[in-house]
Amino acid sequence: MKPLSTFPHAELHTIRGVFTDIDDTLTTDGQLTAEAYTAMERLRSLGLIVVPVTGRPAGWCDHIARMWPVDGIIGENGAFYFRYDREKRRMGRHYIDEDKQRTANRERLAALGHQIVEQVPGAAISSDQPYRETDLAIDYCEDVAPLPISSVDRIVALLDEAGATVKVASIHVNAWFGTYDKLSTTKQFAADCLGVDLGDAEGNFIFIGDSPNDAPMFTFFSHAVGVANVRDFEDRLKIAPTYVTKNKNGAGFAELATFLIDALEGL
Repeated sequence: MKPLSTFPHAELHTIRGVFTDIDDTLTTDGQLTAEAYTAMERLRSLGLIVVPVTGRPAGWCDHIARMWPVDGIIGENGAFYFRYDREKRRMGRHYIDEDKQRTANRERLAALGHQIVEQVPGAAISSDQPYRETDLAIDYCEDVAPLPISSVDRIVALLDEAGATVKVASIHVNAWFGTYDKLSTTKQFAADCLGVDLGDAEGNFIFIGDSPNDAPMFTFFSHAVGVANVRDFEDRLKIAPTYVTKNKNGAGFAELATFLIDALEGL
């Protein structure tokens, strides 16, 4: 990973938007700081696109799409995207799976969650699970005492055995039944809502994240950035981001925003 300062200045001028993880990328110690929120506002004030791409639940995503300075949100690790039309006061919701499939999957995941909590001491169903529509989140360090890596690996193994798609985030292990992920739905959002084919235009966007569930995005985006705490997962990332900030968490996101804004305002 190269310092953010080595990002080619000429390429900064071609950036149209930023896709960003939320937990431990925008947030710091579980909170959205004024610094990170203001950074999003500043990016959008310059006409840049800002879209969170998160493992957080549909209930949260509805709020974020309505009330944050964003152009939409991809949630539950790619299960859907939401986009709020402020002029029409209408929420657009697009799910990858149909209603019937989502209902069946929720039942399977609920049973699987109970199994994992019984077999992995200290693990818990995440406190935001009631607001999820498509996936299971196992808490290993948000509202529980941090579990050792061996326990996280055990959770992953049990989910794998059940045939689920599994991603390790900075606070949860997420699982779902389906082939979508953060990247596949980000591509669909870009095509449907932005009129952009990311296969051709990925170089016009930055992705910033912090953990293994961001790996598909780190792999795809040539302008992938990790906030400094991504180094905590460096040995578990098959593909690391191209660049890394000096600062951790929300301060790292604000560092990227300032770096980009300074370049664009210098035109």
